[in-house]
Amino acid sequence: MGMLGYENFTAFQKPVNKAIATCTALNIPVQENFEQVSRLIDGKPAPDFKLTRFACYLVSINGDVRKPEVASAQAYFVTMAEAFRQYVQNAENIERVQNREKITEEERSLSTVAAAGGVFDFALFQNAGYRGMYCMNLRDLKLRKGVEVGKSVLDFMGSEELAANLFRITQTQAKIRNERLHGQLRLERTAEDVGGTVRLTMIEISGRPPESLPSAEDIQHVRSKLKQARREFGKLDEPSK
Repeated sequence: MGMLGYENFTAFQKPVNKAIATCTALNIPVQENFEQVSRLIDGKPAPDFKLTRFACYLVSINGDVRKPEVASAQAYFVTMAEAFRQYVQNAENIERVQNREKITEEERSLSTVAAAGGVFDFALFQNAGYRGMYCMNLRDLKLRKGVEVGKSVLDFMGSEELAANLFRITQTQAKIRNERLHGQLRLERTAEDVGGTVRLTMIEISGRPPESLPSAEDIQHVRSKLKQARREFGKLDEPSK
């Protein structure tokens, strides 16, 4: 698609990092989309980055629209054909993919910390966190959201709800570590207490409990659409014959 320029890469480091994280979450090769190359500037080689059209899209969607370059890039993608825009028109889905991946990583870390703290039944411990945050067990939460058996309730949460659960998980982990808590029942109470605190904070700030937040499209479908978008972008990047 084009060259980002080392100076621009540095200036756009945060959206670039988010774009790379999205590729990782989708199991899309990062190096194929963010290729480090070299170009001549005033006769001297300088580092540069060649981005695919899909990578440019991810960077622009994660950027600050107040910056003219970002606004221009986003406008470019918005003007694409309707049949193509259906894959990428919802910027929130990019954030959902990123937050969902972070939750997966943090849940693994929390599982390790909980096991070290004496938790032998992680399902009960996990359920306690949901019970505190939603005032209902995980099973009831799935029924409320219409989540099929065998699927994760997290896959049907919007970006706001995912971010709140990510905060709950990381703060539960921090409290266990910082206070050196131990024991199945004690850690269950801790998970429930942290969940309850997050719930009260959400109500205080937005006036809405987490269970009232709307469900979102299955994130597995979102992942499939983004992968399809990458394939479509790739066709545009192919040299003309």
